[in-house]
Amino acid sequence: MKPANHIILLICFLLSESFLCLAKAQAAADSTFTNESEQNICQPHQIKARAHDDGIITSGPGTENEKKNKARHFIGIDIRPSYVFPTHEFFKGSNHTGKSINSTFAGHLKYGFKFSPDSELGKLYPYAVQGIGIGYNTFFNSEEIGNPLAVYVFQTSRIATLSRRLSFDYEWNFGASFGWKKFDEVTNPNNRVVGSKVNAYINLGFLLNWQIAANTNLRAGIGVTHYSNGNTSYPNSGVNTIGASIGITRSFGGGRNGEETLGEQSKPIFDRYISYDLIVYGATRKKGVFPEDHSPLLAPGSFAIIGLNFNPLYNISRYFRAGLSLDMQYDESANIVQYIANDEIPSTSEELKFYQPSFREQFSAGLSVRAEIVMPIFSINLGIGKNFICKGSDTNSFYQTFVLKTNITKHIFLHTGYQLYKFKDPNNLMLGIGYRFNAR
Repeated sequence: MKPANHIILLICFLLSESFLCLAKAQAAADSTFTNESEQNICQPHQIKARAHDDGIITSGPGTENEKKNKARHFIGIDIRPSYVFPTHEFFKGSNHTGKSINSTFAGHLKYGFKFSPDSELGKLYPYAVQGIGIGYNTFFNSEEIGNPLAVYVFQTSRIATLSRRLSFDYEWNFGASFGWKKFDEVTNPNNRVVGSKVNAYINLGFLLNWQIAANTNLRAGIGVTHYSNGNTSYPNSGVNTIGASIGITRSFGGGRNGEETLGEQSKPIFDRYISYDLIVYGATRKKGVFPEDHSPLLAPGSFAIIGLNFNPLYNISRYFRAGLSLDMQYDESANIVQYIANDEIPSTSEELKFYQPSFREQFSAGLSVRAEIVMPIFSINLGIGKNFICKGSDTNSFYQTFVLKTNITKHIFLHTGYQLYKFKDPNNLMLGIGYRFNAR
């Protein structure tokens, strides 16, 4: 199996693990009050009245409050017309049609849930909705690009309340997109943008959320989307879009006649503290080389990457933490252009040969500033840093990271990340596992 296929399978595995975490959380959310009700039915003489931390009083089994405070479920439909950034000549008209590719259209179907408002997570994160989605995309050039289908996990929550029925929200999507028409020298020679049939899918949107009925919301806003394979295949220029989003969500369960009954949300005192995340990750990548006075060539084979992050984070609130990260990485492809073994640059990539650079030229260590949004199940970690131990142009650079952490236990989480150099150059995926010390 090709190394790129291993990465694709790993991405799919991490995605499936995220789906499994969502399923377990959803099942736990649904069972919260079922279990309590079963206990109450077994001991009716002992349960006359029950006082909750948030001030809601219920009396006896199967009460109206118990029925109202189960998990709330959501079904949503979005449409997203977007503008495609012309980051490559292919988008500017150097394609089979001879026309610019500057627009895309997507339709999305999503299922999500909120935790019971009487559960611990429901009290702490009353507006968070998490779930799974599927999106169909067209770039109006199916022959050369395809019509990719995205499968992803998502989370959305409130940023600010604007009025009783209107709020300002965010939403992120993270997953994989399937069905791309990749570059082929014979059958698809113009598409020097997409080098794999499967690509990572990342979207971030900001929305106005208007409650038009008790269980129906209209959501509209803008969002940015990025598709890439993390250099597991070449070419990998990446596809970037920005556009509008408009959709309807319908909720059910968790309240009488579809009404949401959050009640008084408890806000326990939060003691600030420092946690420590230790992450080990790996990936493979392709490498393009650019010899002087010669056209670019793709180095044959794939190159291994292994890395380690040690990330102390100051937990400012239960929603946000920030800190520094010590980032170490070994990249087997770093600086190989300086070690071409051929006497003359060959005409084809397959004939390229290399000497092995020293470890010092392929190892880097950097320090990055990290900010992390903390929500149920998932955390989004963003970073920007600079290598201070490095040698050669491939590692002597600023770098940026985007990471999704999926909690498996209180201490263990999956780490699915992506690294850029100089804010624009795709570098590598970061697929691994982490352990959190001093987790609370």
